This record gives sequence, C-alpha cells and structure tokens, in this order.
Amino acid sequence: MNRRTRLVYGVLVAVWAMIIAWQVVEHQHVSALARAALINRAKDISTTLGLVMRSQRRFGIISKDRLESALNALLKPEELNAVALLNAAGDRVASAGPPIDFELKGLVPRGEHWGNRTVTLMNLVDLGTNLTAEAEASRPTLILPRNEMPNPFGTNRPGPDRPPGSPPPELRAGALVASNVGLIVTNADRGTNAPPFGADRSRRRDGRPPFGRPFWMSEEEYKAAIQKKGVHSFAMVMSRQTEVEASSRDLWLRSIISALAAVSVVGVGLAWRNLTRSSELEMRLVRAAELNTRLREMNLAAAGLAHETKNPLNIIRGLAQMISKQEDAATETRQRSLKIMDETDRVTAQLNEFINYSRPREGRRAAVALSSVVAEVVRALGYDLEEKAIRLQVQNDLPLIEADEQLLRQALFNLLLNAIQAVSREGHIQVVADRVTGSEAQLEIRDDGPGVPPERRTDVFKPYFTTNQKGTGLGLAVVQQIVLAHGWEIECLPNQPCGAVFRLSHLRVASAA
Repeated sequence: MNRRTRLVYGVLVAVWAMIIAWQVVEHQHVSALARAALINRAKDISTTLGLVMRSQRRFGIISKDRLESALNALLKPEELNAVALLNAAGDRVASAGPPIDFELKGLVPRGEHWGNRTVTLMNLVDLGTNLTAEAEASRPTLILPRNEMPNPFGTNRPGPDRPPGSPPPELRAGALVASNVGLIVTNADRGTNAPPFGADRSRRRDGRPPFGRPFWMSEEEYKAAIQKKGVHSFAMVMSRQTEVEASSRDLWLRSIISALAAVSVVGVGLAWRNLTRSSELEMRLVRAAELNTRLREMNLAAAGLAHETKNPLNIIRGLAQMISKQEDAATETRQRSLKIMDETDRVTAQLNEFINYSRPREGRRAAVALSSVVAEVVRALGYDLEEKAIRLQVQNDLPLIEADEQLLRQALFNLLLNAIQAVSREGHIQVVADRVTGSEAQLEIRDDGPGVPPERRTDVFKPYFTTNQKGTGLGLAVVQQIVLAHGWEIECLPNQPCGAVFRLSHLRVASAA
C-alpha cells in the first residue's frame, strides 16, 4: 500500500467517523428534546392540577374524595400513570393511580428519576402559592375527607355539646347561605358595611386573610391538620412511551444513515482500490506488451540464428561422412568421424526443436477423425514401439473432433514419443477418449512408466525441463502451445497403479457431415 492510498483510506475513515459522531450528537439532542417535551407536558398537567385544586378550594380546604376523583380523571395509561400529594413529612395526603416509590435513586436531590418505562417527577410547580394567589405561603391547602367537614362541605359531625345533624354554634343564628358558590358566612362576620359577594374580599377589616384557619377548628387542631393533611409537595409518574418511541425512531434513522455512510465509505474505498489495481495492471500490461514484443523479436532472431547454424552443421556432417567412407583412412579417424556425425545430428535435432517451438501456432480448425490421426502417428513411431516391444492399445471408437490436423498430429506425436521414452521394455501404453458432454470430449495417453512426481507435474510443460538425458525439454512445451492455440487444457495426472496420464480436455466434438 503506497502513501497516496493510505492517505485516501485515512480521509475516508475520518469522514465516516465524523458522520458517526454527528449522528450520535444529533441523537442525543433529539433525546434531550423528547425528555424536555415530556417534562413540559408534565408541567402542563401540573398546571391543570393546580387549576383543579383552585376550582375546588373553599376556605383553604379541598374535599379529598372530589380531588381524588378529579386526579383519576387526569390519569392516562400512555401519559400520566400516578399522582400523589404529600404533606411536610412526605406522607401521602391524596393520590391516584399505583403507589409511587419515593426511595428511587436521585429523586430527592434532583426531583426526577428516569426509569426504563416511566419517569418520576416532584414539585414541578408550587401548588400552595403559585397557583392560588389568595392563600399565604404559611397556610397550605388542607385535604380533608367529607366526614371531617361540616355541612355543606361534608357530612355533619356530632360534637360533644350538640346533637347529631345540628349546625355548629357559628351557624345557628343569622346564617346566610351562598349556595351558588358553596360558602357559608355569618352575619356577624360580614357586618353592616361588608362588601357584597363578588367584591374584593382579599382582606378582612382586621387585616387577616379571608381563607385562614377554618372557623370550626381551633388553632391547635388547625396546626395539627396542617402537619398531617396540608399539601406541601406533590409527585407524578409519567409514561415514557412517547419519548422512547421518538428516541427509538430517531435512533433507527441515525443507524440507517450511519450504515449508509459506512457502505458509501467502503464502496469508495473498494472503488479506489480497484482503480489503483486497474492502473497497476495497465502499467503491467504495457510493460508486458513491451517485453513480449522484445521477446518475440529475440525469438525470431534466435530462430533465424538457429536456422543459419544448421548450414555449417550440415557441411561438417557431410565432411565427416566423407572421411568415414574413405577406405584408406585410419580406423581411429573413421570412428571420430562417426562421432562427429552423431553430435551434429544431435545438435541439429535440438535446433529443429527450438525452431519448431519458436514458430507461431495459428490453427485452422476442421473436422478431424481422431482415429486416423492416431493411426498415422502410431505408424511413424512403429520402429520405436517394436524396438522396446511396447504394447500399444488404441480405443476403437475415437470421436470426430474440431482441430488443426497438422498441429494435432504433432501434439500426439510428442505425447506418444514421451510415453515411449518413459516406459521400460515391454511396457504398456493406452490411447482412450470419451465424451464428457454432448459437445465436449477428452483424450488421455496413459503409460505404466515411473510416473511424474506431484511437485513436477506442472514443470514438465516448461521449456527445457526434462527428466530424460537424451531429451531436449521442448516436446511437452510444444504440446502446450498447440493445446493453448486450440483453447484446450492439458494436465499431468497419476496413473493407477503406476505411470502417468496426460489428459487433453475441452475438445470440441464435430458433427458428422
């Protein structure tokens, strides 16, 4: 990996990391907005609760039954789960819904606790002062059951000094009942110059607020009631369903964006790698083309040199042959002349193989009877077969294939000659062919010689590689050239129980005309 590629990959990773970080920050922002919206909704419900308490408050007192009925009306399963009004000691004065656990971690110092499905909030607004302007901070609202409130606030309670059902002393004479607002005020309290109902009653003539201690309670009873039943704080349990759904939708959206960004980064990286590899391959192809051109030129020059070398070799062989036939020549001279003839023949054969290998292979395909070509090659190698008493078995029904007859004959000649050289005396060679599919066939030349080691089965097709001391190492290389020119494949396989198999595959079967 070069420096430019590393730089491109680094930039792509940095861009992807920035996108992921951006999505994380945006998701946290959306989650925070969803939580803020839930808290604002809780404040709205708290305001509604304060309005309910103001509408039901009389003389600083609210009926517990009526208040809890109103609280139950505020409950919604997908929004508000529970509400509780607490006194100064933290005990419940009035509640609706399931009991609230006030031992939750973080609820006391922060006033909120976020659970998996719900959030518990405390004291979002001051129900005692902020929502009831007529009351004093030191005079919290009392929540009393009906049986502790006199008529018309509740069921009359029998006292020690009055019979059951009789009104209290303050209401026995000259009482004026304002039934339209549900208030009971005595004439003595109103006085002759008292303002009418509906006028400003924020202060009495003695300076005390109109909703101070209830008239039927003593100061000690009122203080005790404030400690036990005065509203000091409140708590509510809100459902997190809408907040979780909004956060989940946003998380899925951010995840999809992140996944698409990752796919895009990987795609750009792969595209860059392919572009880099394509550029490198193009450069290699250009260099290979130049090298191939040079090798072809050198090959032609070498072939020409080999062809020109044959002429002086022929002259040398002719002179040696003349000397060997002279009757007056010495015996030693004749023997050396014969040796010169053998060496020139060997060198000439190698030059012929080299020239044959360097010749371009351009086959002209036609329908060829494989059996007739094999028969011609066997006749040409008859002397070699008889010399080693080799048993050659040729399949009778060899198929008709498409090939260049001359090139096919040369390939079969080299393969059979290689098998003859490999087997020992009285060895066995087979030529078999069969159809793989309806349009393809394969041809095998089998022998029972020593075989080819597995590590050398691909090297036998390389030029000048041979295991035979008398071989040139170009026979199988020429066969591979012919095979490639036809679009076939050749491979060396082990024969059972011993020997080698040279298989020609993907031979196209010709249709009989």
